[in-house]
Amino acid sequence: MIHSTLRGTTALVLLAAFSGTAFAQDTATTDAGYLGTLTLTGSKRDIATGSAAARTVIDEEEIKDRQGSTVAQLIDSVPGVTLVNGVTPTGSGINIRGFGANSTYGTDQKVAIMIDDATTGSEELYRVGTQLFTDPYLYRSVEVLRGTIGSFEYGSGIVGGVVKLETIDASDMTGGEPGLKVRQTFDYGSNGNSWTSSTTFAYQPSDRAEFLLNYTYRDQDDLNDGSGEEIGNSAFSAPSYLAKGKFYLDEAKEHSLSFSYTQTSSEDNDVPYDQFGTATDAFGNVDRTTTTKTATVSYNYNPSGNDLVDATATLSYADQEIDSSYVTGSSYLEAYYPSIAALGDADHRYQTTKLTLKNNAYFETGIVQNELRAGVEFIHKDRADQTSAPGGVDDRIAVFAVNEMSIGNFTLTPALRFERSQINPYDESSYDEYDNSGWMGGLALAYEFDSGFAVFGSWAHTKSLPILDDLGSSDYMEQPELSETIEIGASYAGTDVFGAGDNLAIRGNVYQTKLWDVTSYSGVDSVAVFGVELEASYAVSSGYYVELNATAADGFAWDSDGVVEDFERAPANRYNMTVGKKFDDFLDVSWEYVVSTNQYDSSGDELDDARVHNVRATIRPESGVLEGTEIRLGLENVFDVEYQTHLSSSSRYQPGQNLKLTVSTLF
Repeated sequence: MIHSTLRGTTALVLLAAFSGTAFAQDTATTDAGYLGTLTLTGSKRDIATGSAAARTVIDEEEIKDRQGSTVAQLIDSVPGVTLVNGVTPTGSGINIRGFGANSTYGTDQKVAIMIDDATTGSEELYRVGTQLFTDPYLYRSVEVLRGTIGSFEYGSGIVGGVVKLETIDASDMTGGEPGLKVRQTFDYGSNGNSWTSSTTFAYQPSDRAEFLLNYTYRDQDDLNDGSGEEIGNSAFSAPSYLAKGKFYLDEAKEHSLSFSYTQTSSEDNDVPYDQFGTATDAFGNVDRTTTTKTATVSYNYNPSGNDLVDATATLSYADQEIDSSYVTGSSYLEAYYPSIAALGDADHRYQTTKLTLKNNAYFETGIVQNELRAGVEFIHKDRADQTSAPGGVDDRIAVFAVNEMSIGNFTLTPALRFERSQINPYDESSYDEYDNSGWMGGLALAYEFDSGFAVFGSWAHTKSLPILDDLGSSDYMEQPELSETIEIGASYAGTDVFGAGDNLAIRGNVYQTKLWDVTSYSGVDSVAVFGVELEASYAVSSGYYVELNATAADGFAWDSDGVVEDFERAPANRYNMTVGKKFDDFLDVSWEYVVSTNQYDSSGDELDDARVHNVRATIRPESGVLEGTEIRLGLENVFDVEYQTHLSSSSRYQPGQNLKLTVSTLF
């Protein structure tokens, strides 16, 4: 395992280095930035170049083209991202660089999920928690920040990364002009006989106000894998809602007020307690209703002519309810352990209320240009008290500051965060109160040459403060986990590289993450993950384009006696290549080839390599009765391959061939 991964890592490093020397011929106009310069490439996805933070954005166009039934399926092509059962929304686990969802928990608290600035997701609840339960049609972009260096504005203990979702705006449909627009979308999938209806109303009464309403209903029967066998526990029905609005309170548009509300729910009857599994195990079956809600209200003051003030106050609320009823007789252990029924009957609820006060200031100190983002957060987490899941309140206060300092082509970005947590259990007779706090931060450096070539590096340290889920262990509640990540890399962005009108963007980075004083994984004292990630895009003026996303990694885990083993949660070697052609705005056709190697299932057993082909086409009639209509055709798993994915349950195979049709009309 180790040698094969290191060979893949070496190859990617050499490719990244080659891109920096052989392709740095032409000049690209870019601005150095902490979160990266986005270079338009003419392909499906832009590459963030010139920065130390590893950042990938899936925009609304790609969200539609990928035709995902879950948000998790939209980001599985991002380097370092692994899905743990991404085919159902309630069981969608996201693992980034080996952290996040795993074979035991829906999340390990090291990947943050945010919807319009609301922090959502559950804690380490055994196989019934979920990080992200929502519908793709509610969103205009999904941003993935990998690693720790870009995370200090969003939370503590973020080792894997941040997934940020932004809901659609009314002005996306109205074009910023007053009026009413309606978009109706239908899609169908042959595998699982899935269908979706999404209706969106966008109304802009003036240039100072906009409103949006969306209702989406998604239904899917059990899927079949490549051999034709039914994939158990893969059916679902999920209605979703979105309401959103924005108001400018004055004619100068210096004061604005915005709000958003999302809700997704699902009812599942007689399904396995383990949401990652495909069949009933020792825990039996349950009837389960899952509901996720997020709400945000935000006020912004951005006076014209004053670069020192761009202040925002955001109040957000995230609520996840998992109401469960045990199906009597479904577990063979029921006669011996009556507590199995109590576990299945437990109703879980996680509520997170957060107030964030933040300001962006732009100023100069001598020859240094500064962009200072600083703020304070007040966080209130409330977890219901249930069987095997102690409840209580986790109150936190945090302050953070990130200052991007630019001197010519050189950018230096220090970041700091301090967070304090006070945990009070509901059952004070069984559990104690705990206070924990910690400083964390990092330093990012980047230098962009005039040729478009850039080099960068970063160091970041964070601390995972104890969580309510660990109230049963006083040792865990007094032992914050510590992590350190070091990254180096290079990028290039340029036009007219090989011919007139072409453009190229490429980014490669190598990282090393260490985690110690571990409480998240049984029998593990420390973890180290080493990896390399590559993103590249090339397009020519005739419409042809090529994209490559790749990752390779190794991981090791040490127990308290110093015995080392492979850390099989580390990302598998994955290579994703897309070749396509755009015929102006009328037609976009593409072929995607995905290769996954060095994979392990949830039990640690090695999986066979997987090679999967997908083809997609987007048609936009430019005249006639179909003007304003978009038609998308996709054929996933073209050759009906039977395969499994990294970290999946040993019994869970991925869907076989699936023909998808989407028709969307704006009127």
